[in-house]
Order: sequence, then C-alpha cells, then structure tokens
Amino acid sequence: MEYVYAAMLLHKAGQQINEENVKKVLEAAGVKVDEARVKALVAALEGVNIDEVIE
Repeated sequence: MEYVYAAMLLHKAGQQINEENVKKVLEAAGVKVDEARVKALVAALEGVNIDEVIE
C-alpha cells in the first residue's frame, strides 16, 4: 500500500507521478524501495485520471 499512498501524495501535491518521485517519497518515509514495484505502479497509472478514480 505504501506505493499507492506515495502516488496519491504526489498527485495531491500536484507533482508528477514518475519513478524518481515515487522513490523519493518512499525513501523519505523509510521504506525499502522495490524497483520492480515502482515501475509497475507508474506503468499502471499511466493515462489514468486519478481524480476520477478517487470519486
């Protein structure tokens, strides 16, 4: 769930959801980053309107 939370935090802050930013958020939270999970998350969210999904 930490990966999804990182993406939601970036979205709320108006930041781009990309591998670098997701890794930075996770590292700042003390999470050991799994590169494959980061890549999968960013790929899965590509083209997704997060505001619509949240509603």
